Amino acid sequence: MTMKIHTALITGASAGIGKAFAHHLAKEKYSLLLVARREDRLKELAAELVEKYSINCHIFAADLNDPSAPAEITSYAESLGITIDILINNAGLSGKTAFAETPWSKLAAEIQLMITSVTELCHRVLPQMQKNGWGRIINLSSLAAFSPPGASLLYTGIKHYVLDISQSLDMELKPQGIHVTALCPGFTYSEFHDVMGTRDAANNLPSVLWQEPEQVVKEGWDAVMNGKPVCVPGLVNKVIASSVRPLPISIQYFLGNHMNPFKH
Repeated sequence: MTMKIHTALITGASAGIGKAFAHHLAKEKYSLLLVARREDRLKELAAELVEKYSINCHIFAADLNDPSAPAEITSYAESLGITIDILINNAGLSGKTAFAETPWSKLAAEIQLMITSVTELCHRVLPQMQKNGWGRIINLSSLAAFSPPGASLLYTGIKHYVLDISQSLDMELKPQGIHVTALCPGFTYSEFHDVMGTRDAANNLPSVLWQEPEQVVKEGWDAVMNGKPVCVPGLVNKVIASSVRPLPISIQYFLGNHMNPFKH
């Protein structure tokens, strides 16, 4: 009897944590459907993974800022006869200007990308996971979900949502064999801060705060496979996360105003 090879859908797969997830799961011989905006990078990554790990790997270029993207992605998977057994909701971005100074179009794009698309993709892949009695979902939250309020636009609030919805889904779905984990990394070596325009501030942070994407991925994957609804990778990040939440709101506001390295 041939064992079923599970297929993982990874968004934001062309760089950083998403790319590290692609390598990690390919090494474990999972089939992949990689999604990102940059088709050239997806093609290059897929070719590398197929050559190195001899897996099945499909790509789909899409911008998850587009409300039609989640439906297009899952329709593409259906057209290939692919069942999504694993979902890695990794795509994300953040701005660096104050909320009131940011055009609504940019704020709406953040909400679409990191709330609506994340939630819709979960909703679209769940029926088949429920039918099969098995599924794994990792939603990328952030250490920011545990941090004090600060001048980080919608990002902190969005990541709070991702953390909370992931825990709620895990509680609802675990009896059906589906594990959902909110992965909450801190500072991770990637292109994220270049895209945000906060590279100079990031470079001034102590090296002890940083992790490689591969470290984040390993801890996140171990967490979802072991049924842990929240994963804060790295000892330093765990200490930060556990220290902030019990503090009074007034102290959280003070820390948010005075210790945010990206505040302008």
